Amino acid sequence: MNAATELAVAYIEAWNETDAVQRRSLIEKAFTRDVSYVDPIMNGDGHDGVDALIAGVHQRFPGFRFKLMDGVDGHADYLRFSWELGPEGTEAPIQGTDFAVVEAGRLARITGFLDRVPAE
Repeated sequence: MNAATELAVAYIEAWNETDAVQRRSLIEKAFTRDVSYVDPIMNGDGHDGVDALIAGVHQRFPGFRFKLMDGVDGHADYLRFSWELGPEGTEAPIQGTDFAVVEAGRLARITGFLDRVPAE
């Protein structure tokens, strides 16, 4: 597994963790202390901000899991990967693509795009 894929896997693991203590540990390993995250519907800064975003997704979509899609791309200090979110064993209703800047081997700035979302 290359470094780009390892970071994308660490990102997905953090987003899938429902235990607050375990999630915090994963966040500290995968993200810089001053990380910033933004997508069309939410944003957060620092470990606390990312942790709150992840907890909010688990609250809104209980039982949903993130899955890394094929094709993690890394170039210099940039990373691009796509993911899906949904209940295990069914087609995921939500898909997205995230772009990240990597600093010192950790995710520092993430910009997320929602590629597919269900009509509400």
